[in-house]
Amino acid sequence: MLTVEDPAAAVDFYRRAFGAVELHRNSYADGRFVAELSIGGAHVRVAPASAGDRSPAALGGTSVRLNLLVEDPDSVAERAVAAGAREVAPIADQDYGLRQGRFADPFGHHWLIGRPLAGGAGDWAIT
Repeated sequence: MLTVEDPAAAVDFYRRAFGAVELHRNSYADGRFVAELSIGGAHVRVAPASAGDRSPAALGGTSVRLNLLVEDPDSVAERAVAAGAREVAPIADQDYGLRQGRFADPFGHHWLIGRPLAGGAGDWAIT
């Protein structure tokens, strides 16, 4: 569950940045909604911030990093930055067996975008 201040903007960003497909939306009388998205087959929900669920913007940071494994991390990262993400660490071959970088979306959530390296070492390279 990704808690954000503006779910409509977040759904739009995830569509543009990661090719997210909206699977379902629970709408409420006051205009709020929770959307279930599919990003590369993984499901994630986007929900509005509330008294019990605070967004990274309200917290001044995030405690979670989402690991998005894709076929071409370089192009996905470029698309995410073009859609409004901020590069935290560039895509590069890592010694733990991934080609990976770190990006902050406009809502404060951090995404590790990468893929296993061919013949790489480490747990991430095991398929």
